[in-house]
Order: sequence, then structure tokens, then C-alpha cells
Amino acid sequence: MATFFENGGMLMYPLLLCSIVSLTIIIERTLFWFSAGMKTNRKLIDQIFQLTAAQDFEGVEKAARGSKSYVVRILLNGIVHRDHSPVKAMELSVTDELMRMKQHMGILDTIITVAPLLGILGTVTGIIDSFDMLGTSGIDHPQAVTGGIAKALVTTASGLSIAIMTVFPYNYFHSRIERAVQIIEKYTTSFEIRNDIIQSTKDPSQ
Repeated sequence: MATFFENGGMLMYPLLLCSIVSLTIIIERTLFWFSAGMKTNRKLIDQIFQLTAAQDFEGVEKAARGSKSYVVRILLNGIVHRDHSPVKAMELSVTDELMRMKQHMGILDTIITVAPLLGILGTVTGIIDSFDMLGTSGIDHPQAVTGGIAKALVTTASGLSIAIMTVFPYNYFHSRIERAVQIIEKYTTSFEIRNDIIQSTKDPSQ
């Protein structure tokens, strides 16, 4: 492995950095989604809706306390600001939650793009060195040229490997975010409808 790394030349160091950063972020995002809960706590959300309909807002806060569900946090923020602007309060909460979900995703996207480019750059510079060697030694020593080209291809293989190993978790995390957006829209819309019904019962003139 050490020989393989040395054959790649200086550009193996930024590629190594890319692989370490990618692995660290993948582990962190995996733990994030695990702690956030891969499934929405529908029983708790239904309980919150029932307590809200009964206008038991203290009960809502007790039920939601300590929940790791992003949907519950968003709904709770709307309920807390129910007398002012619950919709806008939920929108702000949604923005915060999506920022947490998208954290470091841009770095993974950059690594997917940059790692193969670094690999190609290393290969190009290696081939240039090989042709310089060919011009110096002539065709009497072709093994020196082919050996140099073989070493130059190490960076391309490394860059592609890093990109391939990063793109799968990146797409998975991206799909989790899209799914979370759909879930958030579903429950926030349901909350808005229920809240309008509650407000209309308070003021029959509406």
C-alpha cells in the first residue's frame, strides 16, 4: 500500500485528504440520520394533533419534550407561536432543520467532482514526465517510459475510487433530505388546516 501511494506522487496527498474528509463526513451524516430517527414518530405527532385540537398546549410541550424528531420540533415551534404567526414560525424552523440536514453536503459534492480531476492531473503530469524521460533515454529503454505511465495512472485510479465511494452515500443522504421535505410539507400543511379550524371555532364570525 505504501508503494502504491508513493507511485502516485505528490498529488496522492490531496487525494488522501479528500478520502479522509469524505469518510469523516459520511460517518457524521450517518450518525446524524440515525439520531434523528430514520422513521417519523407518527404516534407522537398524532398525539400532538389531538392535544392541539383539545387546546391542551401544556400537554403538547410535555409530550414533545426530548423528542429527536425534526417534524415534532417544527410543529412545536408553530404551536408555541400559535397566537402570533405559527406558519412563519414553522417556516423558520423548517429552514433551520434543512440547514442541519444539508450540512457538509456541499463538501461531499465537491469531493466527488475534484477527486477524479486531481487523479487526471496526476496522470497527465506523470505522462509528461514519461515523455521527457523518453526524449532523454530514447527508445532503447521503453520499460522506463511504460513504468512511468503505469505509475501515473495510480492517481486516476485513486481519484475515481474516492469519487465512487463518496457518490453512493451522497445520493442516499440527498434522498433522505428530499423525503424529509415531503414529510415536513405533509405534516405542516395538516397542522395549518387544523389550526385554521381551531381559530374559526374561537371566532364564529370568520
